[in-house]
Amino acid sequence: MDASFWQGKRVFVTGHTGFKGSWLSLWLASVGARVTGFALSPPTDPSLFELAEVSRDIHSIEGDIRDRDAVAAAVAQADPEIALHLAAQPIVRESYVTPVETFDVNVTGTATVLDALRTCPNLRSIVVVTSDKCYENNEWAWGYRERDPMGGSDPYSASKGCTELVATSFRRSFFTSDQGPQLATARAGNVIGGGDYAMDRLITDIMASIRAGEATLIRNPEAIRPWQHVLEPLHGYVLLAQALFENGQSYAQGWNFGPADEDARPVRWICDALVEKWGDGASWIVDGADHPHEATYLKLDSSKAKSQLGWRSKLTLDQALNRIVEWNKVAISGGDVRATTLAEISSYQSL
Repeated sequence: MDASFWQGKRVFVTGHTGFKGSWLSLWLASVGARVTGFALSPPTDPSLFELAEVSRDIHSIEGDIRDRDAVAAAVAQADPEIALHLAAQPIVRESYVTPVETFDVNVTGTATVLDALRTCPNLRSIVVVTSDKCYENNEWAWGYRERDPMGGSDPYSASKGCTELVATSFRRSFFTSDQGPQLATARAGNVIGGGDYAMDRLITDIMASIRAGEATLIRNPEAIRPWQHVLEPLHGYVLLAQALFENGQSYAQGWNFGPADEDARPVRWICDALVEKWGDGASWIVDGADHPHEATYLKLDSSKAKSQLGWRSKLTLDQALNRIVEWNKVAISGGDVRATTLAEISSYQSL
């Protein structure tokens, strides 16, 4: 990440009140970007957005990405040079409860944001963040590559595949000029880190159980996911946004930002490692109840990002878990979450 590039850049971030959006907004602001965020109020209580006082560093606008007038007004006010679209309904199991809303937010919401962005006179770079679950999952042993077909059996995964199609349609229909905005999509693995309080997230569930002095109930301990610290894909997103800005259409495509193969680990491994690192009697047990289907095996091939963007994973999974434990111990003890989060960003940049 070239900090000097971001100095003074006007950046529009949707979903800035969420877990990834809060980390991203703090990071961009810390290197001098002028960030405008657009999102609903923080989706959890507590939230990283409030604990780290993200609104101190950016201009925060509250609104729904499905509200065309509100999105258009926010975009006009921000007059962005770069846009990163992260706002979404991000939970697989929630998509079984609210499938129509999941499609509405993730698909129609994305189209609404892109429709507003195509009128921006100074916009050069757009990154739409989707998910590793956008791929048609055959549960094979090798990583999915950017040219593999979109799909998804559950509403969340299917909505992310649809989001990719919407982004491709806008790119081919409206963002074709070398002088105009360039649009790319970014797909990451299972992102973990301090400050994730969303429901049905493995680290969140483990930390909540630890705070309550209870064993964590684990639904599918043998499921394998590409785990990665939140700063890893965010680093990919900013590198991609910068490449689009500086080099144009050759980067206007889909990109994977997944961890190293050895960090695609079973849920069981993560649980064992975290409770050992935490100590103090932390534990987990298998939840034998019936649950909606979730993929058993999923992995990304990030060769393209490594070779063409120079992106790489800087943290091993073990190092990521150490950071999560340290962050949560600060938060649980009532320490300075903002300072801890900014220090973690700074140390990551120096790696």
